[in-house]
Amino acid sequence: MSHYLIRNARVLTRAGFNGLQSVEVHDGCIAGIFDDTEVEDRGEQTGYVDFEGDILAPGLFDIQVNGGGGVLFNDNRTVDGLNTIARAHRQFGVTAFLPTLISDHPEAIGEGISAVRRAMRSADTTVAGIHIEGPCISPEKRGIHPISRVRPLDDELLELFSSLDEGHTLVTLAPEAATPAQISRLSERGVVVSLGHSQASYEQTVAALNAGATGFTHLFNAMSPLTSREPGMVGAALETTDNWAGIIMDGVHVSSVALSLALKLKTAKKLILVSDAMPDAGADLPTFELLGREIIVSDGRLTSADDGTLAGAALNLAQAVHNSSAILNVDDCDAIRMASTNPAAFMGADDEHGEIAIGRKANLVRFDKALKLKGTCLAGVWDI
Repeated sequence: MSHYLIRNARVLTRAGFNGLQSVEVHDGCIAGIFDDTEVEDRGEQTGYVDFEGDILAPGLFDIQVNGGGGVLFNDNRTVDGLNTIARAHRQFGVTAFLPTLISDHPEAIGEGISAVRRAMRSADTTVAGIHIEGPCISPEKRGIHPISRVRPLDDELLELFSSLDEGHTLVTLAPEAATPAQISRLSERGVVVSLGHSQASYEQTVAALNAGATGFTHLFNAMSPLTSREPGMVGAALETTDNWAGIIMDGVHVSSVALSLALKLKTAKKLILVSDAMPDAGADLPTFELLGREIIVSDGRLTSADDGTLAGAALNLAQAVHNSSAILNVDDCDAIRMASTNPAAFMGADDEHGEIAIGRKANLVRFDKALKLKGTCLAGVWDI
């Protein structure tokens, strides 16, 4: 159906929920939003979808997707690879995402950027840009990132990081691997800089924020902790309420106590749910290879076979939304916004994503009353 009406829905708009409403979809875009009592005044429609009180929300925006559908972006830096990852995550409500390259050689990063550029030229793509996570990180806090690829930021990498001329670029770096002047140059070129994989002190972190960094990558994980005499990166992240923080809501990476503290201090308005997904997302894989290391998929965890290091998350973004409610009792509105509105705002993409509004593309998701995903809509077409 190119023209239809969604009825009896709890519609999540900028104002929140407002009883049961209807949304008119025409040629893949939102054509109208109105109370159900006004439906009869809309004239004949070509079709109806009855939501029976379910939630209609903006499509989810995942800013940290390493892979999916059996594909790792680092290993398959092609449009076909990106399309496979996109299909895998679309079933989890993701209508926009940043394919993520973990620390790699400049040649590989360049190939990834080129593939993203080509993919974004497709009319129905869900690729919204790229997330370059490393290689400018701390060797001590590299996690699963290979030590052989870790290096400080230099002019070559700075030019490469800012070379994507369309879409959105997110770079995760450690303050100790880049100067404030370099961070400023990236920010001035439209690159969103997030801090992570870092052993930085509180002072170094604040200096990076003052230079133009605006977020933190997977808060609490792979960063200097808050201690009694050194607040570290975690302390800076929790203290600064005007910056964003990505968080892995899988019940594995961060304890419920730490999650609760982040929610109280940052508030739901500044937290971003991420999947940090790997090739097992949307694929039945007991193991996979990550840059030469075997990764075991077991009990909701991804760990390296050699030393048990966590390697991304066995998580999808729809599950993260549900977990926000189940683990922290976050209300439905905030739980969904942390995976849609917030990441769009963080990336400066809130004029494209993260909101149901007249004139926007009909990129939507349907959640039931238990906040379980029931369907994904891309440009007006539903996968249910």
